[in-house]
Amino acid sequence: MTQPTEIRRVPDTFRPFRVLDAYSCIGGATKGYKRALPGCHVTGVDIQAQPDYCGDVFHQGDAIEFIRTHGHEFDFIHASPPCQGEGAPTKGTNRARNAAIGRTYPRLIVPTRAALEATGRPYVMENVAGSEVRKDLRLCGEMFGLSVLMHRYFELGGWTTAQPAHPKHRGYVRGWRHGIYREGPYVAAYGAGGGKATVEEIRAAKRIGWSTDHLRLREALPPAYTHWIGAAFLASLTPALGVAA
Repeated sequence: MTQPTEIRRVPDTFRPFRVLDAYSCIGGATKGYKRALPGCHVTGVDIQAQPDYCGDVFHQGDAIEFIRTHGHEFDFIHASPPCQGEGAPTKGTNRARNAAIGRTYPRLIVPTRAALEATGRPYVMENVAGSEVRKDLRLCGEMFGLSVLMHRYFELGGWTTAQPAHPKHRGYVRGWRHGIYREGPYVAAYGAGGGKATVEEIRAAKRIGWSTDHLRLREALPPAYTHWIGAAFLASLTPALGVAA
């Protein structure tokens, strides 16, 4: 049985292992890294104020500029650029429709990647299917026994790990889709109405207990995802310790 390993810099600084959570929202990713890397110090940065942020330090500002200026000061960087400009809702006819009504979304993955690579630090960048993020990992709530599916893709920079098995889904996501209402073991943690999840349902489904903000709960990454990623990163650094991801 392995024991928690406190991550610290060696040989002479002995400062905590420093993680940056860029585009942090309320800190779903932060919470997972805190659990996976005991003793680490996590800084969040987001363009919007995040009074419910759960990490050690929060900076309100542009995430890309923060990475460019301060990214080299961290030992590991996580980035979750907003998906509104990246996935299916902004492609093809949907993109044309959005443009027609004056709705535009920034495309942030490419400039975020450039900023991350310039730091020389190991990183993870997360986004949705259809985005420009490299698909090194695909994680799903069913892998962790969650009541959300929420498939997300992760680009790994400066390190690697194996793709875990993707278990078969147990049924439908509850709610209305294409005019048909279905029951199922998963809740729809996006949007509102039509059988979408309530605040309490999202908190339970994602195992996020520190916020009651419906919008930010919908946007937050389940901590289980980055708990797994953090453990996998630790294992890639210390294979001799037998620390399993």
